[in-house]
Amino acid sequence: MTMTSASIRRAFLDYFASKQHQIVPSSSLIPGNDATLLFTNAGMVQFKDVFLGQDQRNYNRAVSAQRCVRAGGKHNDLENVGYTARHHTFFEMLGNFSFGDYFKQEAIAYAWEFLTSVVKLPKEKLWVTVYETDDEAYNIWLKDVGVPAERIIRIGDNKGAPYASDNFWAMGDTGPCGPCTEIFYDHGAHIWGGPPGSAEEDGDRYIEIWNIVFMQFNRHSDGRMEQLPKPSVDTGMGLERIAAILQNVHSNYEIDIFVALINAAAEATGAQDLTDKSLRVVADHIRSCSFLIVDGVQPSNEGRGYVLRRIVRRAVRHGNKLGAKGAFFYKLVAALVSQMGEAYPELAEKQAVIEKILKLEEDQFGKTLERGLAILEEALTEIEGTELPGELVFKLYDTYGFPVDLTNDVARERNYTIDQAGFDAAMAQQRKRAQQASNFGADYNASLSSNQHTEFTGYQHEFGNAVVLEILHDGQPVNSLTDAEHALVVLDKTPFYAESGGQMGDSGKLTLANGSVLNVTDTIKLGKAFAHKANISGTITVGDKVNAQIDSARRAAIKQNHSATHLLHAALRKVLGEHVSQKGSLVGPERLRFDFSHFEAVKPEELRTIEQLVNQQIQQNNVLQTQLMPIEQAKAAGAMALFGEKYDDEVRVLTMGEFSIELCGGTHVSRTGDIGVFKIVSEAGIASGVRRIEAVSGTGAILHIQQLEQQAQQVASALKGDVLSIGERVQQALERSKQLEKEIDQLKNKLASQAGASLLEQAEQVSGATVLVSQLPAIEPKALRTMLDELKNKLSSGVIFLATVNDDKISLIAGVTADLTGKVHAGQLVGWVAEQLGGKGGGRPDMAQAGGSDIAALPAAIVAAKNLIKEKLS
Repeated sequence: MTMTSASIRRAFLDYFASKQHQIVPSSSLIPGNDATLLFTNAGMVQFKDVFLGQDQRNYNRAVSAQRCVRAGGKHNDLENVGYTARHHTFFEMLGNFSFGDYFKQEAIAYAWEFLTSVVKLPKEKLWVTVYETDDEAYNIWLKDVGVPAERIIRIGDNKGAPYASDNFWAMGDTGPCGPCTEIFYDHGAHIWGGPPGSAEEDGDRYIEIWNIVFMQFNRHSDGRMEQLPKPSVDTGMGLERIAAILQNVHSNYEIDIFVALINAAAEATGAQDLTDKSLRVVADHIRSCSFLIVDGVQPSNEGRGYVLRRIVRRAVRHGNKLGAKGAFFYKLVAALVSQMGEAYPELAEKQAVIEKILKLEEDQFGKTLERGLAILEEALTEIEGTELPGELVFKLYDTYGFPVDLTNDVARERNYTIDQAGFDAAMAQQRKRAQQASNFGADYNASLSSNQHTEFTGYQHEFGNAVVLEILHDGQPVNSLTDAEHALVVLDKTPFYAESGGQMGDSGKLTLANGSVLNVTDTIKLGKAFAHKANISGTITVGDKVNAQIDSARRAAIKQNHSATHLLHAALRKVLGEHVSQKGSLVGPERLRFDFSHFEAVKPEELRTIEQLVNQQIQQNNVLQTQLMPIEQAKAAGAMALFGEKYDDEVRVLTMGEFSIELCGGTHVSRTGDIGVFKIVSEAGIASGVRRIEAVSGTGAILHIQQLEQQAQQVASALKGDVLSIGERVQQALERSKQLEKEIDQLKNKLASQAGASLLEQAEQVSGATVLVSQLPAIEPKALRTMLDELKNKLSSGVIFLATVNDDKISLIAGVTADLTGKVHAGQLVGWVAEQLGGKGGGRPDMAQAGGSDIAALPAAIVAAKNLIKEKLS
C-alpha cells in the first residue's frame, strides 16, 4: 500500500519516539532570537543554541518535522520553483538529533533501519557518501551495515580549501562543524545522471534523501579544529523527496499533497493542462504564503513581509497566465488545510485570516499587474538583443511593485535575460538617496558604555538614597563635574525607570548634601546600568551620595498609559483576531502609541467596541498582579511575549484579571480603575500590514474630551445650532455648498461658451481647414475643456490650440477634427509645446491636455504652435 505524506511523517516521528527521542513540535518559520536568518530553513535551527552549548533541554534526543522556507537571503530557491522537480519555497524537514548522546554508530543504524525496515526501500537502491577522511563512518557503512564498497563514495575537499566539501558541514566560519554522510536513492537507469562525485552527478537519477551531520569539532578563527567534548548529531530528510520515492513518482510535484493542490489550483484558475508549470508554482506558493501568515508575517515592503509579497505576486502572475479571472489564490487555502491541517492545527485555526490577507494582497496587486505587464511586454518587443535593461527592471520594481524575480520569470519565458548589474546599480543609487535624505547625524549616546550594574527600586519606591558610580560628559568618563548640561550619571540603585519596552524613561531630581541639584530629564539603559540624563547645578563627584526623587505626577500618567496599552492589546486581539501582534509602542505621560499587525483599516464600529472593552476593564477595577516565573511556565500560562525579543530564564508576568496576561518589565497602576478613562484619538496605517492607534487615558483623556467638546460648541455656534444637531447642520451646509459650486460651474461654462464663440472670429483658414490658436485669460482646466468641445462642434474641419495661466500654472489643450488627425496629432502637439514650457503631457490624436511652468516662454511657444500646425496642414 502506498504511504501518504501524512503517514510518512507520522511513521518517522513514531519510529524515533520508540528510540527514546522527544517529539518536538515544529518551531515558527521566524527564527526566535536569531538575526542571522531570514526564515527557518532547516530542522536544526530551533536547536542551534543547544548545539552551541548556550541552552539546555530536559532531553538529549529529539525528533521533529520542521516547517522550512527557502525564499530569501542565502537560501533562495524562488526562481527555480515550478521549473524543477525538487525546488520549493516551503518544505518539511524530518530530522533526528542527539545532543551529546549517541553518535555515528547509532545515527547511521537508525537511518538505515527506518529506510529499509520501516518504509521498506530496496537496499540495492541506496548509495551513501562520506567525508574523504572519515574512516569511522566508512567502516560503519561497510562492515556493520553491509553496504557494498562500490556504493560508498568518499567526497573530498573539492572547493579549494580545507574542509570545504559537500560532505563537511559547518554552522559558520567558526564554531561547531564536522563531517557528514548522505544517503542517495537510485531512481533507475531510465533517468539521466551519475552517482555523487561523478561527472554526471547533477542529473536526476541519484537523489539525496537523508543527510547525517556529525558535529565533532569546534573550528577556531585561526583554522584550528578542536574536538568537542560532547559530539552531537543533526540529521535531515526532506518529506517531499522521500514521499516521491514511496509513492513511485519521480517529481515532488506528483506526490499526494501537490496533486491535491494542483487540482485545486486548476479548478480556481480554469486551467485544463495539469502539467502546466504555472500550476506547480501556484501549488508550491500557497504553502509558503499560508504558513508564513500563520507565523505572523504580513505582506509589506521590507524584510520578511517583502519576501511574502514577492511569493504572493509570483503566484498571482502565474494564475493570470493560466487564465484566472479575478482573485483566485486565497481559494486554495481550504485545499491546503484539508491536506496539512491535521498535522498543523494552527493552519485550520487561522484559515479565515489567511484567506482575508491573501485576498487583500491579491486585489491590491491586481490593480497594478495589468499595467506593469503591458509595459514589460512592450519593452520586450522594442529592445535590441536579448537583455532587459536594468533601469527598466528597476522602474518596474520601484513604480509598479514588480519583484525582480517576477520580471525575470516573464523575461525567461520569452528567452530574455535581465541586466542584473544595471538593476543593482539603480538600487544602490536609490539607497544612497534614501540615506542622504535621512541623515540626521549620529546618536549622541551610541558610543557610551558602562560596566556598572544598577539595582532598580522603582516598583516599590519613587525616591531613595544612592551612590554615584560613574559620570559621563561628552561621551567620556569624568571623576567630577560642575555646572554642566547633558551629563549622564550612573547610580548603584535608582527608582528612575530607564526607557525600555516602549515606556519612556523617568524624569525628576537628584540632590546632594552639598546643595547641588541635578535635574534629570530622562533615564536610559547602558548595558545593565541606568544612566540619568541630567543638567547639573553645583558639583557632583563619583562616590557622592544622592537622594533620588522621580517626578511622581509624570510617572503616574505613564503608568496609566502603560496599563491602558496592555488592555488595548488584549482588546485588539479579541475584536480583530489573534493574528494581531505588537509591532512597536511608545508610552509617555501625555498619550500612548501602539503599532500592531493587521491587514486592513480598523472599522469605526470596531474601534468603538475596542474602546468600550478597555473601559469596561477599567470599571471592573481589577487588581494588577505581577509574578516572577520561568519563561516556559509563563508561556504555558498564556502570557504574550514580543516575538524575537530575548528574555531571561526568569520573567516578570503582569496579569489584569482574566483579560490580559503579558510579559512586561515596566511600571503600572495598582488597579485597572486607576487608569480612570480610555479614549482612542486616531487609527491609521503606517506600513503595509501595520496599523497604529494613538490613545489617551486618565487626565489626558479628560482633557481630550473637553477639547472635542469645545470644538463642537464652536462649530455649533457658527452653524447657529446646538451640539446635538451638529451632524444635521453640517450636512445642510455641505449640500448648500455643493449647490452653489454647481451654479458657479454652470456660470463659468456659460462665460467660457460665450468667450469661445467670439474666439472663432480670430480663426484662420489654412489649406481649407480652420486653425484657432489663442492664449486666454485665467480659466480653470475644466472650463477650458468645455470651451474646446463646444468650439470643435462648430467646426467641420479644423485644429484648435488653447493656452491659459491659472494660479501660476500653464494649462494647454488641443483638439483636432477626425479628418485631420492624420496630419496633426493633438497629443504630440501639446507634448511638444509642453516641453518648451518645462512641463509634459499628451493624449489622443483628437484631444489632448498638458501643463507647464515657464510662463515667460508661453508667448513664443504659442507662436511656435501656430507655425507647426500650419506647416503640417500645408
